[in-house]
This record gives sequence, structure tokens and C-alpha cells, in this order.
Amino acid sequence: MDMIHVRAVCPPDLTERTMALLSAEPCVLNLFLQTGSVRSPDGDAIACDVLTGAANEVLRGLRDLGLEHRGSIVLDPVDTVFSEPAARAGAEELGAQLRAPVWEQVEARIRAEGRYAPSFYLFLVIAGVIGAVGIITNSQILIVAAMVVGPEYGAITSIALGIDHRSRRRIEQGLMALLVGFLLVVAATFLFALLVRGFGLQPKAFELGLRPVSNLIDTPNFFSAVVAVLAGIVGIVSLAEARTSSLLGVFISVTTIPAAADIGVSSAYAGWDEAWGSLLQLLLNIVVLIVVGTGTLKCQRAIWRRVGARRHERAVRRRA
Repeated sequence: MDMIHVRAVCPPDLTERTMALLSAEPCVLNLFLQTGSVRSPDGDAIACDVLTGAANEVLRGLRDLGLEHRGSIVLDPVDTVFSEPAARAGAEELGAQLRAPVWEQVEARIRAEGRYAPSFYLFLVIAGVIGAVGIITNSQILIVAAMVVGPEYGAITSIALGIDHRSRRRIEQGLMALLVGFLLVVAATFLFALLVRGFGLQPKAFELGLRPVSNLIDTPNFFSAVVAVLAGIVGIVSLAEARTSSLLGVFISVTTIPAAADIGVSSAYAGWDEAWGSLLQLLLNIVVLIVVGTGTLKCQRAIWRRVGARRHERAVRRRA
């Protein structure tokens, strides 16, 4: 049984309406009120547990009352629940909506990844150098490691959320972070490859042009687009359902960091055709992930909104 714990600070003049809203929802359990007990902001303390399938409607109602502006709303995930009333309410009231994502939590996860601290760029550069080592040594394991370390997917999903919300600021921030970050990756891997080339440290196979890993990266094709589309869908769905294992699979599927690293390595070895192919691969993956991510986000909202509307219609008919 999936549930979240909601804590709210409510101005006294809104307490009665807030309690009425929460009391009328069968999927709200363990409702608690303590008047005049909260400071900064001052107000009444309200707490309850909400089945996740009904959380979007409940939170929308609380926000419509203005609690987020005049008080506060805090969500805590509940890991384990032992409650027969909760199970009964979920079965009777929610049905297919029982496992609906809580969109406030989904967007909070995306926004958290859309903060570009210095560590964001540091991880990008480190991932790029790992990818460069994998390209030079023809090591697929290191390419996978570079994909896992790279944090660029957080920026991509943040841009998708910005497009969904029509937030120009979020879109510009995400695009700038990707531009600066990948320029740093290209510069770092270029210098690293120059160092390797200058000291003659590259393996004999790489020097002779036997570069199977690099060839996979710098030749974008139909299958590259297919993988990017599927990764974009899985990434947003796994974020919505908090499936970290699926999200890790997305990191391993997307050829962004390896492509940026290959631009630097190929440029250091004067492989301009390879560098151009890697640039196309990088742009292809980023654009497809953003477009597909935005579309998947919109589709998921629409599907769950329709499921919620059906549940609301059934509830109205029962009360009638």
C-alpha cells in the first residue's frame, strides 16, 4: 500500500475549510489537528496520511486554498503501512489509480537534478575522462562507467519539465548547463588525449586505427535514434514511479558522455570525420531525449488525469 504523510501549517482562518476538504476524502487517513501550535509561519498544525492514488487531488485542493503561500505543505514518503482501513479505502476508492504518481514529488525530484552546482560540471568532466580512457583502450566497461557517472540526464529532464511548464528560465538554465558542461568535457578529453599522444601511451591497436568502441560512438544511425527514444520514455516513466534501477538503465543506454569524450579524443588525433560523427551523435541523443521526455511527461499526466476523472465520476454517482 503506497502512502504519503502530509504535514501542513494552516492559517487559522483557513483551518475549517482545510479540515473539511481533508475529511471529505475517503483516502485521507489519520487526520490530526493541533491549533495554534506552530511558529514561523504561525498557524495550526495539520497532519494526515494520504493514499498516493488520491494525493494529486488532495494536494491540488490544499494549494487552491493558498496553504503554500500563507503556510506550508511538507510531504514525507511512507515506506511501510499496516492498516486494514487503508487497504480497504484503496481497493474501494482508487482501483487503477492506486499507483498514480504524485506529481509534486516527481517534479521535486526533477528540480533537484536541475541545480547545477560545481559538482555537476566536475562529474561531467570526470565521466568524460573515464570515457576517453575507454575509447583509447577500446574498453566497453569504461564506456558504461562513464555513462553511469555522468549527471547530464538530470539537466535533460529539467529542460523537459521547463518545456512542459513553459518555464523559459528553467529551459535556458538547463541548455546553458549542458553547453558549458559538454564544452568542458571536450576540452578536458582533448587535453588528456594530447597528453597520451605526446607520451606515446596509446595502445598499439588504437594507433593502428583499430577502434571498435570509437566506431560505435561516432556513427549515429537509425538504431541510435531508436535507443534514444526508448531511453527517453523509460527515463520519465521511471522518474514518475521512482524506479531507480530502470533509471540506471537509461544512463547506460544514452550515448552523450561517450560522444563528447570522442569529440575531444578524435580531435587530438586529427580524426575530424570521427569528431564530426560524435558531435552528431551527441546532438541526436540530447534533442531526442528532450523531445521524447517532454512528450512522455505530457502523456503520463493526461492518462492519469483521465483515470482520476473516472474515479471522481464514480464517487459522485455513489454519493448521489
